[in-house]
Amino acid sequence: MSDPSSPPFRHAVIALNGGPSDKRIVRLAVDQAGRSKARLIAVHVVEIDWTLPLDADIAGRSEDVQRVLDMAESMAESAKVKMEPVLLQARDVGAAIVDEATERGADLVIVGLPYRTRFGGDFAIGRTIPYILQNAPCAVWVVREPMTEESA
Repeated sequence: MSDPSSPPFRHAVIALNGGPSDKRIVRLAVDQAGRSKARLIAVHVVEIDWTLPLDADIAGRSEDVQRVLDMAESMAESAKVKMEPVLLQARDVGAAIVDEATERGADLVIVGLPYRTRFGGDFAIGRTIPYILQNAPCAVWVVREPMTEESA
């Protein structure tokens, strides 16, 4: 059992996706890092279709991508926490996040999970989070958004 007085992490990769859960997971990471002086890396992965070259121009999405990273940096700056923003282009988001966590020696990956359902009402988790949970070399925090009124 780990020592409860030790920080929950020293080096975290925050996986941003441009969705509503981004602010929630950045706030969580920044709050924890502020107490323990942990290093944060905010990663936003742009998934590139298999029909395009991996270094394809993402100019059409660059404004949205930059807005996601700027939001994370702004929240970290407000809390006086250092955060490195990273933009990746990859074929698979989950693999890119796991690779980044591995290369950086992260001891935590934090991901947001939107609350969504499939046709028929079954809760849907997608394919990225199961991949990260199965393959990350470190702890993983999954932060699910609250249910919407219509989902309840």
